[in-house]
Amino acid sequence: MQQLSDRINNLPVSETLAMAAKARELKAEGKDIISLSLGEPDFNTPDFIKDAAKQAIDDNYNSYSPVDGYLDLREAICRKFKRDNNLTYSPNQIVVSTGAKQSIANIALVLLNPGDEVLLPAPYWVSYSAIATLAEATYKEIPSSIDTDFKITPEQLEAAITPKTKLIFFNSPNNPSGTVYTESEYRAFAKVLEKYPNIYILSDEIYEHINYGQPNFSFASIESMYDRTITVNGVAKAFAMTGWRIGYMGGPAWIAKACTKIQGQITSGANCIAQRATIAALDAPVSKIQFMVDEFHKRRDLVLELLSEIKGININTPKGAFYVFPDVSSYFGKTIDGVTINNAGDFSMFLLEKANVATVTGGAFGAPDCIRLSYAASTEELKEAFKRIKNVLN
Repeated sequence: MQQLSDRINNLPVSETLAMAAKARELKAEGKDIISLSLGEPDFNTPDFIKDAAKQAIDDNYNSYSPVDGYLDLREAICRKFKRDNNLTYSPNQIVVSTGAKQSIANIALVLLNPGDEVLLPAPYWVSYSAIATLAEATYKEIPSSIDTDFKITPEQLEAAITPKTKLIFFNSPNNPSGTVYTESEYRAFAKVLEKYPNIYILSDEIYEHINYGQPNFSFASIESMYDRTITVNGVAKAFAMTGWRIGYMGGPAWIAKACTKIQGQITSGANCIAQRATIAALDAPVSKIQFMVDEFHKRRDLVLELLSEIKGININTPKGAFYVFPDVSSYFGKTIDGVTINNAGDFSMFLLEKANVATVTGGAFGAPDCIRLSYAASTEELKEAFKRIKNVLN
């Protein structure tokens, strides 16, 4: 008899990882699948970062690292926060983790009690709701749509707050929509939150450098929010270091101390070689990775052009990250090639089976009318993928 815990039984499978696994399965069967499902840069890690990792191996960095990360890495993170985000942190306010996902989980586990409520402006990254569930909290979606550029309003935020609200997640540039909140929009949220001193803010800024003309603004740089905001970042997206698994948080020292405590019982310190390489990444001028951002910008424009040629797909212009999040609800209820499409999940599966293109349903992100397409793929792959999509839909 299999007796798994309620905790794991209540936890959903990550839709992005599930779709990526399905795509790999079909590829293994010999199908020519183009995967636009994973949020993973298709660039190689820059050489100067790899050189720092090789040097760390030669310098015999092979022992357990401090639970919260090497001191000189935490100092480098403080310099980065000051340079890029106008945030002043000291090393005791920083915790380095095995990816930003662990940073987010640490924060949720140390702040949330059963029955606490988490607010998720939708669309939101799939793991936010799952991590809230894991922490035995409840979560409430604050909806938006393509018509509002996938942005919520201060009025919506205030209307969603209840006495049980403990934590709100902000994510800009946003995964899955590519939406970037402006400084004035964030300040309007802060005005609302000033009335509710018991609510904490998790600001996920993992895509901060991948923006197209709308600079990233850090929520914690609003003076009244500094003591209540935990800023999460990492090197996966901007530095093409997804598999290196380094994320970090900056926030109130008491929260950092608690995150170190919980991490000490789960994974301990992050990979020692990857930490040494991260020092090189963060100390380098941002201009060193601009070539990747420029390429993503070109691909975004290409994808918007290709999508505009497909009838029934409603698009907006994302200002950051490397995703488009079209509204495909005009197809719901229609039958194409013998397949009836009732929702975004059906639409996504239809594209996989009929066009051999892997995408992710927007339902996983709290936006059931949309699908997410990643353009972290080569120009040739993107052209071919959208040709296939256009053929099966038109």
